Amino acid sequence: MAKNVPEPKTDNLAETENYLAWLAEEPDGEITYHVELNNITLHFFKEEWDEFLALVHNLK
Repeated sequence: MAKNVPEPKTDNLAETENYLAWLAEEPDGEITYHVELNNITLHFFKEEWDEFLALVHNLK
């Protein structure tokens, strides 16, 4: 008999025609952040996400 593995709860943060940012609340309570750029997906833990947002904020 297969184990029933809980699915993460997801929420879209922002979306354009080509890009998507979303988060997932994992079954263990960890929150991960994801940025889909066409056919590439970047995955971040909370500390990495905070640093990524600081980087993007500094872009001109």
